[in-house]
Amino acid sequence: MKRFLSVVFLVLTAAELAAQQPPPPPSAKDTRETSGATTQSNPVTTIRVPVNLVNVMFTVTDKKERMVLNLTKDDFRVLEDNQLQTITNFSRESNLPLRIAILIDTSNSVRDRLHFEEEAAIDFLQETLRPGKDMAFAVGFDVEPQLLQDYTDDVEKLASAVRSLQAGGGTGLYDAIYFACKTKMLIFPPPEPYLRRLMIVVSDGLDNQSEHTREEALAMAQHAEVVIYAISTNRSGISTRGDKVLKRFAEETGGRAFFPFEARDLAANFHEISRELRSQYSLAYVSTNRAHDGTFRTITLQTVEKGLRIQAKNGYFASSQ
Repeated sequence: MKRFLSVVFLVLTAAELAAQQPPPPPSAKDTRETSGATTQSNPVTTIRVPVNLVNVMFTVTDKKERMVLNLTKDDFRVLEDNQLQTITNFSRESNLPLRIAILIDTSNSVRDRLHFEEEAAIDFLQETLRPGKDMAFAVGFDVEPQLLQDYTDDVEKLASAVRSLQAGGGTGLYDAIYFACKTKMLIFPPPEPYLRRLMIVVSDGLDNQSEHTREEALAMAQHAEVVIYAISTNRSGISTRGDKVLKRFAEETGGRAFFPFEARDLAANFHEISRELRSQYSLAYVSTNRAHDGTFRTITLQTVEKGLRIQAKNGYFASSQ
């Protein structure tokens, strides 16, 4: 009986000691991000970074709108809510993996230009997408958004999806942006400094169908840290309310808005976006505001040299956890 009790005591003691041991550190395989959409059987994992780490991708141009590519960390100051921050990381970022959303307006208002839009978008993907590294998905929208092709690095699949678009219906631009950011961009949750998320929106900007508001769509894009490039399909030569909407989405997320006068100019706009993606800087800082309050915080980038223009997002939403 004494021998039996001794064995039981030893087993219980070993179990207690095992429970007190810290879990083993994650392997390199566990910390690498998996590409593609999240599934229950193959969830996306991300490299852990400080919760207060803020990443900013940006472009610098001179007075003649030429890219400035020879700047260093010492050439910049960054302020968050008007408080000076310390830049911890700085680099030229032309090689980071891309996650690209292509959103194409298929409402009746763009019917006569849809073919040009499709082919220009396909040319952009052929020029920009690097198989094995970058991924893209395509969404068509009129009254509501429709996922035409999920994340893939296969340009032929994307091209086939884009060419399947048919014009008709109203314009639900805000719903399309909200949908793409929430369901496809947030599966790579910020702060993830090893990806660039961008969205190409081809539309006249005149929303007349969305359930979500413009502010809700913009906030979702900012939560997902998506940079929006907008290409207007307005060919009237007169600035419209829709043009102003597209410009705001672009400027507040760190992208650009283009207003081609002719449909054939679309290709040049897409090429300019592709070129810009290879000419960006990246900086990071750990925010001095340690509160996890979920509030929006403004970011101001400044250059020491006068006469330079910085194109960057105007802020971010802090973590609420």
